[in-house]
Amino acid sequence: MAQKQTAKKGKRKKDLHALAVFTRGIIRENSLFVLLLGMCPALAVTSSLETGFGMGLLVIFVLTLSNIVVSLIRKAIPEEIRIPAYIVVIATFVTIVGLLTEAFAPALHESLGIFIPLIVVNCLIMERANNFASKNNVVLSAIDGIGVALGFMLALMLIGGTREFLATGALAYGVYLPLPLEGSIINAGLTLFQMEVFVGPAGGFIVIGFWLAVFKAFELYNKRKKKEARDRWIEKKKKEAAERKRRKAMESAGGSA
Repeated sequence: MAQKQTAKKGKRKKDLHALAVFTRGIIRENSLFVLLLGMCPALAVTSSLETGFGMGLLVIFVLTLSNIVVSLIRKAIPEEIRIPAYIVVIATFVTIVGLLTEAFAPALHESLGIFIPLIVVNCLIMERANNFASKNNVVLSAIDGIGVALGFMLALMLIGGTREFLATGALAYGVYLPLPLEGSIINAGLTLFQMEVFVGPAGGFIVIGFWLAVFKAFELYNKRKKKEARDRWIEKKKKEAAERKRRKAMESAGGSA
C-alpha cells in the first residue's frame, strides 16, 4: 500500500513538472515579451494576424522536432561540435517546413519570404536546444518545445492582430493560409482604425513596445503582490513568536510565584 502511494506521488510530481515545463514558456518565460528572443521575425512578419499565426506554426514544427532529435542524440555528440550539430538538425527541419509551406501555402510562403530560412538562426530555437533539450529526456524536451513555441506564436498573433486591426479596422482570414473561405473575424469599418503606419516597421516598433510595457507592468504587479504577501506572512510569524514568548514569560513568572 505504501509503495502504491509513493508511486502515485511520484507520478503526480512528474505530471506537475511536465505541466510547469509546458506553461513556463507561454507566459512566465514568454520568449518574446519576457526573454526578448526572436525579435527580428516579430517585427518583420507580424503585419497581420494570419502571418503571425503562420510563422508561429512553422516555429512550433521546427522547435518541437529539433528538441526531440537533440534530446535523442545529446549523448552521442562531442562537446566540440555540439553547436554545429544543432544547427544542422535545425536547418534540416527548416528546409522541410519551407518546402511544405511552398507546396501547400504558397501565399504564406511568399509573404514570409526570407524569414522562413532565417528560422535556422532564430536564437529562440538554438537557446532551447542548447539549454534544455541537450540536458533533458525526449518527453520533457518535446513538451518544452511545444510550450515555448506556442508562447511565441501567441505573441506573434497578438502583435500581428493589433497591427492589422489598427491599420485596416479588420482581422482577415483566408488571405495567406489555405482556408476554404476568406473573410473577416472582426470588421469595424471605421476610418479611425485605418492607420497605415502600423503596417510598416514603425508600427511594429510601437505595437511591440506597447505589449512589452503591458507584460512588464503585469510582471511588476505580480512581484509587488508576492512581496506584500510575504511581508504579511513575516509579520504574522513575528506576532506569533512574540505571543509565544509573552506566554512563556507569564508561565515562568507564575511558576516562580
